[in-house]
Formats: sequence, structure tokens, C-alpha cells
Amino acid sequence: MKKIVSIAISRKKGTRKTPVDVVEVVEDHGILGDAHAGPWERQISFLAGEQIQEARSRGLRVDFGDFAENVATEGVNWKNLPLGTRVKLGHEVVVEITKIGKECHKKCAIYYQAGDCIMPREGIFARVIEGGTLRCGDEIDVIP
Repeated sequence: MKKIVSIAISRKKGTRKTPVDVVEVVEDHGILGDAHAGPWERQISFLAGEQIQEARSRGLRVDFGDFAENVATEGVNWKNLPLGTRVKLGHEVVVEITKIGKECHKKCAIYYQAGDCIMPREGIFARVIEGGTLRCGDEIDVIP
């Protein structure tokens, strides 16, 4: 089963995010209260929870939100989904994948705190097509 295992937000870009249980997602904006929300292509970020676990197995002391991801998942191979893929999160939210990985111009606070930042290699970014409430444990469906 594909599902959300963590949701996290921060008020400032380039910092770790704080896990929360539920958020409101706004169409063409992102998660209310998150620094990355706004009218651009990276409104919500995703990271496979398996990648966070793999970073732990390499000895990094990291947890959900430490790589500044908004949504950590289980059972989704994000890197294999092409740009433009739409994904339903929970009962209401629909996002469209806009970017795979990102360019880091300098080592951010996350790199120095965690010892590595996997978002440039593993992070997926999306814009919000349909908003709604999002909760930890919500199922994820890739829309064919």
C-alpha cells in the first residue's frame, strides 16, 4: 500500500521541517503555513521514506522533516514517475509532478546538520491541482 508516513512544514526555506499530523493544502499554492508554498512549480516536496531509512543505515542521524521534505511516503518510487504525473493524496488533494531533484547552489543548513542532503538527488516536487485536508496515514494513488 502506498501511503503518507510523515507531513512536515517550516516557516523558513533551507531548514529542517517540523512534523505535523494534518495540514490544509491550497490549490495552486501548497501547504498553508509552509515556506515553500506560493505560485511556483515547487509547492510541495516529496521524499520516499525508504530513502530516509537508507540514509539512517549509512549512519546519518536523521528523521522525518530533516531533509526539508513536506511529505514522506511509503511504497512510492517517486523517481520513476515522469514529469506531469498526477497523484491523489488522501481523499481530496491532487498534485502534478513538476520537478525531479533540485539544484543546490550551496550547502544549506540541512547539509551541515544532517551530514548530507538527499533532496537534490531524491526529492520530487509538485504543484497543487486540487486542495484539501492531508493527514499522516492517507493513501496515495497514482492517477493513470
